[in-house]
Amino acid sequence: MKKLILVLLISFVGISVQAQEKKVKKSKNKEVIIKAAGNCEMCEKRIEKAAFSVKGVKSAEWHVDCQDIHVIIDENKCSKEDVAKAIASVGHDTDLFKASDNVYDEMHGCCKYERLK
Repeated sequence: MKKLILVLLISFVGISVQAQEKKVKKSKNKEVIIKAAGNCEMCEKRIEKAAFSVKGVKSAEWHVDCQDIHVIIDENKCSKEDVAKAIASVGHDTDLFKASDNVYDEMHGCCKYERLK
């Protein structure tokens, strides 16, 4: 009888250990809106391409009428600041980072927006 109880106890422990799930880090998607200055379709392509260059960006859509980009990011992989920095690096001022004058000056004439001081 003792052996039977011991076998059942060991079996129960073995089954319960296997039944436990591994905790998987779930992605946390978040929509963020970033002000990004621009004028035309070339600006739209450049801004969205810069946003997608950041690992963790799931979706990016720039709106010329509002001068902002709606981005869905995986917060485990990137931040709003990472996306804004990437956009500024291609010549478009954001609400968080200003593009360098050298990169802005190299943009096509129709893409040169009015810069705030």
